Amino acid sequence: MTQRVEFATVRDRMDLDGLVTDYAAAVDDGDWAAYRRLFAPDGRADYRTAGGVEGDAQAVAGWLAERCAEFPVRQHLFVNRRVLLGTWERDTGDTAEVRTDYVSPASRSGGDGAAVLDLLSGGRCVFTALRTPDGWRLSRVVVREKWRRPTGGRPVGVID
Repeated sequence: MTQRVEFATVRDRMDLDGLVTDYAAAVDDGDWAAYRRLFAPDGRADYRTAGGVEGDAQAVAGWLAERCAEFPVRQHLFVNRRVLLGTWERDTGDTAEVRTDYVSPASRSGGDGAAVLDLLSGGRCVFTALRTPDGWRLSRVVVREKWRRPTGGRPVGVID
């Protein structure tokens, strides 16, 4: 590999990592306009294993907005990210797949500053991305929830 190719690969990996991080932040912040901007025009998401829907980014953003309203305090922790560049046959360097495991605590309320953990879940997300003139965009997201545990509203600490 030449230095130019190695630099381009590192840049792509960093951009894809940023795309996945922006995805988590958009969902956690309830920024559905930002969520939709992360997708290619024909991008789709599949939340069926988490009790959700499969559809285009617009439809899924609507479902997420309704679902996440029940848990206004949420956080997606993405770990073990694996980036695979050129995942499709006859790829020209413009496709990628990012697989990441996640843990996601969610709370209905914190009230007086005490965080109350109502739901804890985990699984794996598979992000398929395309290089576009506007940078990397998601063509497909598949959420594979592996476990879910209601916690019964157990206090977990104090939020500053």
